[in-house]
Amino acid sequence: MGSITLMDEAQIAVYRQRLDETLAALDAEDALGEAGKNVVTLDQQSVGRLSRMDALQGQAMAKATAARREAQRKRIAAAFERIDEGEYGFCMDCGEAIAEARLNFDPAVPTCISCANG
Repeated sequence: MGSITLMDEAQIAVYRQRLDETLAALDAEDALGEAGKNVVTLDQQSVGRLSRMDALQGQAMAKATAARREAQRKRIAAAFERIDEGEYGFCMDCGEAIAEARLNFDPAVPTCISCANG
């Protein structure tokens, strides 16, 4: 695990950029997954029962994936708030600094590894 240190503005700028890049990637994924969330129509002439079930399953998976992306957006928005408030890099539960390696893995992470493990 990386060392736990207070961050300077340059480090915070790197994390902010990574968070921005993640948001852009989520937007691109949303554009690609939009068609999968469309309503599945019942047209027995073009889609058989099993094909319709496959389409319904695909629709459910697309909606679940969109929900995961939305949850990630909320985590990123919370990370931006912590940056703006000067609390970024500190655990939301115990207040201790979050290890740099943990932030490098996921810049939106809100807790240290001890609190995450329970």
